[in-house]
Amino acid sequence: PLAPHSVSDSFAPRPFFAPTRWSLVLRAKGESPEARAALSELCAAYCEPVLRSLRSRGMDEDHARDVSQEFFAHLLEGGHLEGADPRRGRFRSYVLGALRHFLSDLQERHARQKRGGGVAPEPLDWVPEPATEPDATQFDRDWAMALMARSLASLGGEYRRAGRGAWFEQLKPWLEGGGPPERQSEIAANLGLSEGALKVAIHRLRRRFRETVLHEIRQTLPDDGDAGDELRYLIEVLTHPGPQRPTTEPQRHGGMSNLEGRKAGRGGAGGGM
Repeated sequence: PLAPHSVSDSFAPRPFFAPTRWSLVLRAKGESPEARAALSELCAAYCEPVLRSLRSRGMDEDHARDVSQEFFAHLLEGGHLEGADPRRGRFRSYVLGALRHFLSDLQERHARQKRGGGVAPEPLDWVPEPATEPDATQFDRDWAMALMARSLASLGGEYRRAGRGAWFEQLKPWLEGGGPPERQSEIAANLGLSEGALKVAIHRLRRRFRETVLHEIRQTLPDDGDAGDELRYLIEVLTHPGPQRPTTEPQRHGGMSNLEGRKAGRGGAGGGM
């Protein structure tokens, strides 16, 4: 088997100084072909937080999906980025603000149709008004979960392209809240490693995951945005969630503590990145 350094250190470094997707969108106000493609990628990547926000407003699954599709189609039409400030803008903040405006417009359209008399509103235009506005922190929490899932999938793809998909599947539990200590010797044997080499491999996997998350965050910031600050904020909303709306989906927050950039020795599988 390959030594641990060949698993993660052989990956090409990420282009930290390339223009981010969101900065391309902001510069062109979404009007250039390149900006439209970048905005489309961002919308596709982060549709889940929007869908969850719509569900929290009382919509059923099908209706929420219809409204979310109309919302993103609205964003991609162009001409909606004039108010986006390149100096302050995070894509996360822009989407939440744009969604609120979009739903307000739908409610006004519904009210106008009712006042018009005899004109039945289309089902898609009906937007239930919640008793309270959904928590913006919950939107950020859903956003963080989507970003983590996207980063995990990206890292898994890197390992598979390097011919190490089995390594990734065996080590992934240490990115999702801590792997089972009692299985370290078994997993080390499966991978043909000593337990010490396994700990090094886990440390390097975590370090690469942090790089992947930071790269993904950068795509949602303007060029001069501080990805470290955004990462710290997203860790905060995930590790101190407060009240959450009911969900049947598993919550995988535990691995976020591995992203805080704490210094740790290479000898422990439980260390930070």
